[in-house]
Amino acid sequence: MIHTLFRAIALCTLAISAVFAPSAGAGDALERVIDFQELRVGMSGNQPPLSMIGKAGGAMGFDVDLARLLAGAMQVKLDLRIMPFGELMDALEKDEIDMVISGLAITPQRTERVSFVGPYMMSGKSILTRSSTLGSADSTDSFNSEDVTLLALKNSTSASFVRRAAPDAKLSEVESYDQGIAALLDGKADAMVADMPMCVLTVLRYPEAGFTTLEEPLTVEPIGIAVGKEDRQFINLVQNYLTAYEKTGVLNKIRKRWFEDSAWLAELP
Repeated sequence: MIHTLFRAIALCTLAISAVFAPSAGAGDALERVIDFQELRVGMSGNQPPLSMIGKAGGAMGFDVDLARLLAGAMQVKLDLRIMPFGELMDALEKDEIDMVISGLAITPQRTERVSFVGPYMMSGKSILTRSSTLGSADSTDSFNSEDVTLLALKNSTSASFVRRAAPDAKLSEVESYDQGIAALLDGKADAMVADMPMCVLTVLRYPEAGFTTLEEPLTVEPIGIAVGKEDRQFINLVQNYLTAYEKTGVLNKIRKRWFEDSAWLAELP
């Protein structure tokens, strides 16, 4: 079932050949990684199937595998820093982490603050709801109403999308997807705007909850790896690894694991 559903949402990938907004200068992230033999990667740990915490307590998901690949290629230890999605960009700017791999959409606004490597995949916005009416929406007009309360991850492109496309709706930002799902189950909101993979996965994980999502995403968004603006050499290194993994089929292998094979669902709490 998961194979069919994820193919239906048209989660596609671009050939990785471009670097977004590289700076003319070179930062010190690469030097730090080499000196300390450690790659610090920030992610939310709550964006399945990109990142999530399994019932054994460890991080798992597509982005987790990608982070491990990059650390392995650099021959350094991987230090995964799990934190709320809304804090990731600040942590990168404060040099608390070396990169963000967390389903981060590449936008002009974010590119003012950081540089992006990629994209390494494409995603899009959908809505998760228990309403059959909202679940069959074909445009934002269906939920752009003051009578509708929408949830979105704090500081996410989903929240920005709601403000722009459904300004009349009531927006409530949540710290995590789990918090949003709980609010929907408690009837505290009508729908949650989120990346389509997460919406589809939630429908599968909670078959008795009456969740539904759209058949086609409302937007198309490139997803990339965020690094510091002054890290030109670091950008080049990461880009080379991504290009190699794409050309050799390594990225396609982990895509199949997380987007087409449902076996990992048994590892969730």
